[in-house]
Amino acid sequence: MSRASTADVLSRYTASGFVITDHAAGLIEFLQHVFDAVDDPKARTPDHAAGDGSLIHSEVKIGNSLLMVADRKADWPFTPAFTQVYVSDPVAVLTRASERGATVITDVSPFYGGYDIARFRDPWQNLWWLFAPAEPGHPAEDRVEGDGDWENAESNPVYTTLVEAMRTLTDPRGATPPASGS
Repeated sequence: MSRASTADVLSRYTASGFVITDHAAGLIEFLQHVFDAVDDPKARTPDHAAGDGSLIHSEVKIGNSLLMVADRKADWPFTPAFTQVYVSDPVAVLTRASERGATVITDVSPFYGGYDIARFRDPWQNLWWLFAPAEPGHPAEDRVEGDGDWENAESNPVYTTLVEAMRTLTDPRGATPPASGS
């Protein structure tokens, strides 16, 4: 087996996310349906030591990016993923995600730099940011970094929907988040 060169590694992915979740195989199916993700069967690694069929490692490609997925162990803490995905049709992605049990957090909204933004929470309690080119004539087309009035962000749904989603994240195993202000 030959050793990979730095050029080989850098030509693949500069950064890759790792999602640790309950029922990793179900999340992989969800990603295939919602994002047309491609599962790499050669990368699927069962946890032979656990002997319970759980995955200690798997890889899916979404577009040109790699996302690694594994099953959470019984004594591991709940750690939701927060993942940003560039898409061409955020409405279609939100629809497919909703069909598979996701909750829309932020409807498609104008954002900065010529983008629209949308968000959803999947059934595993991970949050997904969707970025798409702004529709022609959409207010986001003309916005640039620094245009936002974040001092008065409380009235902005891009801000308020995220704040509420973060407050209401819960461990899928039944633990509840601390009360506000704790």
